[in-house]
Amino acid sequence: MSSNSAGARVCFTSRVRADRIPEYRAAHTAVWPEMLEALRDTGWRDYHLFLRDDGLLVGVLETDDYAAAQRGMAATEVNARWQAAMSGFFVDEGNPDDGFVLLDEVFHLEAQLAALEDAG
Repeated sequence: MSSNSAGARVCFTSRVRADRIPEYRAAHTAVWPEMLEALRDTGWRDYHLFLRDDGLLVGVLETDDYAAAQRGMAATEVNARWQAAMSGFFVDEGNPDDGFVLLDEVFHLEAQLAALEDAG
């Protein structure tokens, strides 16, 4: 996780069951409108999910406050329904959101370029 002028940039991993990858992909081609709105309304921005053929899932998003964005989503009824619908897709049991492994950002091109310009 890193900070930027727009708040925090967050990257996480999880693991989708290999035998459920086609269904998982299909479920994300048309996410429920109320889920999309809840994500937006609780502060999730520029949210992307990337899925490798072996089930490695990588998520990237921006938010002003990740902990607050998570709490906001946890408080919505639609998130409870979505998590229940998605739970069978993941290797780890339980709420998929609880299984996210946060990654530390170690390089950001624009930040280093800006530092060069500031030093020059």
